[in-house]
Amino acid sequence: MSAYGTSRHHHPSSFATSASVALFRRLAWEGTVPLEIRVDPKELPANSDRGLECYYIQAPRVSYLPLLMPELRRFLMDVVFDDAAARILKEEDWWFESEEGALLKWHWPIGLIYDNHTISASARASSAASIGTGTGTAPELQITPLRLILHLASPPTEKLLLPPSAEACKQAFMGQLKEADFIRWGNTKRMTGLRKAEQDGIWEGIREHNFDDYWRVASKIVPTTVPATRPSSPPPSSSASAHARPPSSDPQNAQDRDGAYNVRSVPVRLYLPDGPVIQDLAPPILEDGPAPDLAFPLVQGIILPPETEMGWLDATYTPWKAHVLMEISDQYHFGV
Repeated sequence: MSAYGTSRHHHPSSFATSASVALFRRLAWEGTVPLEIRVDPKELPANSDRGLECYYIQAPRVSYLPLLMPELRRFLMDVVFDDAAARILKEEDWWFESEEGALLKWHWPIGLIYDNHTISASARASSAASIGTGTGTAPELQITPLRLILHLASPPTEKLLLPPSAEACKQAFMGQLKEADFIRWGNTKRMTGLRKAEQDGIWEGIREHNFDDYWRVASKIVPTTVPATRPSSPPPSSSASAHARPPSSDPQNAQDRDGAYNVRSVPVRLYLPDGPVIQDLAPPILEDGPAPDLAFPLVQGIILPPETEMGWLDATYTPWKAHVLMEISDQYHFGV
């Protein structure tokens, strides 16, 4: 998978072809993570089958926890709960915690939740050993099921920030699309220019996990992946105002104004484990220089080469913010 990165020191070649872009998008889309979902034993209704209250699923990384509820409910109603419990339980009251008691965010993609709780832990242990020996090699990831506790009542809405429902998740998703659109281009014309059916269709692509339906609309939002030219000098990263690309008199650049390397900024969001969410501007290409030896970026559970360009990742991964976990050392982690 490391072959999908483009070097900041070379011109794009086969990595920018439509075939490689489609392959990367398909591989990212088809990624799944193992989940073990167990109903809180203290909340099981009377007459429930207590030997079958655990459900296993390979969940799509790009999906969301609320979208698993219909399948989960069918299993519980058919196998675990009796008819009396089925009548009184309300799906909109269900919510999740990790096995360690951490409240899970409904508006985070499942892949981000998994990486934050599982992959970063195994990466921390592996990288600590490599850092101690000075090897600086990427960590070996241990893929294990993420164990979740399903609660059937009293969701802590004041901590969840959003109601635990698919509709609230959709609204948060659409809001992120508009925000990312503005960060890239300085306006939201691409999003607001979509017809109502297209705006609904991109969410239905997520809900139904339909790659073709999703990217049929998403391709109208993200930058193009074959820039006519690369910028002669990368924008400085020392100040936020310098992240916006200046106008160019080059007619080729003008024709390629929708290219991945001509966006104003790449939408980036940092997820600090057990800490705040930080958002900042990032240029599509960073200044030349050595990559940090102790940074191991993870996108969709895949370790990316350090020379992977933000502009390329933005154009090939998703129309909203890319979620990347970074293994910095044995003590510090953050994600994009």
